[in-house]
Amino acid sequence: MKKILLSVLLLNLLAACSSAPTKPDVAEVPPANTSANADTAAAQAAADAQAAADAAAAKAAADAQAAADAAAAKAAADAQAAADAAAAQAAADAALNKASVYFATNVDAVQAADKDTLLAHGKKLAGDAKAKVRVEGNADERGSSEYNLALGQRRAKNTKKVLVLSGAKASQVTTVSYGEEKPAAAGHDEAAWSQNRRVDINYNAGK
Repeated sequence: MKKILLSVLLLNLLAACSSAPTKPDVAEVPPANTSANADTAAAQAAADAQAAADAAAAKAAADAQAAADAAAAKAAADAQAAADAAAAQAAADAALNKASVYFATNVDAVQAADKDTLLAHGKKLAGDAKAKVRVEGNADERGSSEYNLALGQRRAKNTKKVLVLSGAKASQVTTVSYGEEKPAAAGHDEAAWSQNRRVDINYNAGK
């Protein structure tokens, strides 16, 4: 009987040793949430696209503003240049309408106030080689006839110098003095004398 029990125990022990080992318990890793990841990626892509669109729109707006500012500045500069040119032309036209320059008592030097007038006439002569002009010197009635003739001639010569310096050729300008013989204003006071101390610029006589 003991042998039978011992045999059963040995068989049970062998059966226990030959059975496969049990696997250890391992925590199961849950699968990744692919739907949430896809949503996050889509949101990031949308944000990036919006940022790029905003940047492009801002650059386009800045470029458009810069172009508008440049166009406005050019238009303003062109308008100013045109206005300046028109003003200069108007001043030149006004100067050309002046056919006489005036002198102080016993003075033959051209006055600064008349330089622009002579400059305009000099430029006109320079632009037309066929044009000729005669500058006619005059004096008021005071002083001797000889003195006034000489004074008128000096005034005419100095006027010619300014015309030549302003562009006219010397051959386009002749001079003459009338002294006190051709007063522009009658009278025997300073108001009349100031009009008679002059040089007339005569284009008709130069033809």
